[in-house]
Amino acid sequence: MGSKLLKFPTNYPLKVVGRADETLRGRADAIIKKHAPDFDLAQATERRSANGNFLSISYTIHAQSREQVTALAAELSACDAVLLVI
Repeated sequence: MGSKLLKFPTNYPLKVVGRADETLRGRADAIIKKHAPDFDLAQATERRSANGNFLSISYTIHAQSREQVTALAAELSACDAVLLVI
C-alpha cells in the first residue's frame, strides 16, 4: 500500500514526550505557538507515565503546509527537554 499524502490545511496531531519536569510544558508550548500561532494551548492535554517520570503532551494543530509541520517537528525534536515527538 502506498502512503496517503496529507492535504493541507488539515488538523494534525502531535505528541511530545519528555521527562516530567517543570520546564517541558512551557518550552513545548512556546515552540507550538511559534509555528502554529492560532493554536489554543488550553486544548492541549497532558498525561503522566505510571511512575510519574515522564509527561506526554498532545496537541492537534490546524496545519497549513507540510513545511510548517516539518519545521515544528524539527524544532521540538531539537529541544533538549523533549525525548520523543510522535
